[in-house]
Amino acid sequence: MKFDILTLFPEMFTNILNESIIGRAVKNKIVEFSFTNIRDFSGNKHNRVDDYPYGGGQGMVMMPQCIYGAYNSVAEKYENKPHTVYLSPKGAVFTQDKAKELAKKKNIVLLCGHYEGVDQRIIDEIVDEEISIGDYVLTGGEIPAMVVIDAVCRMLDGVLSCEESFSDESHYSGLLEYPQYTRPPEFLGKKVPEILISGDHKKIEKWRFEKSLEETKLRRPDMYEKFIEKMS
Repeated sequence: MKFDILTLFPEMFTNILNESIIGRAVKNKIVEFSFTNIRDFSGNKHNRVDDYPYGGGQGMVMMPQCIYGAYNSVAEKYENKPHTVYLSPKGAVFTQDKAKELAKKKNIVLLCGHYEGVDQRIIDEIVDEEISIGDYVLTGGEIPAMVVIDAVCRMLDGVLSCEESFSDESHYSGLLEYPQYTRPPEFLGKKVPEILISGDHKKIEKWRFEKSLEETKLRRPDMYEKFIEKMS
């Protein structure tokens, strides 16, 4: 899979995408990243990429021509239009299901906005969907882009060591993950549940499912209701 990131701050991604699981995926050529600095397409001597909004109001808006130039420099490399995502607070909230859906794409362009956002005409022209990572305000689209990249890359074949590495995690199945334990068997007077050291895998699986239900009902009743509805 190839990610093309359109951003004013490509250096923000350097360490994040070269470490841990994502770094190994890059090394193993499972995923590839390319960064295009929108400012390089400003077309003016001051490298300005924003201007005041028509109609008045606070803040600045990213101008369409620089984003369009950056986008075209990427899109022209592909035979078909790459799936283009604008990281926006107005977008649909990012979910595990969306991560699975995006993992099926071959090429994804991520547009990282700044200031008060981008000119609507650029959204109408090149963007296939808008995604938000939550109902709060961030400085720009770079951190949301990293979140999307991380979640999507985990779904790609060969990125994790085995399928179970993500299938049992919170949100993957629609439930929160069950409690996890490791050595030592007793810590601060608290012991690992006996069932987990029993060696009875069927009982362990049943215990984990029940605990996942309990955790979800307690912490995320909205998710619990959706799961119960789906199972009925």
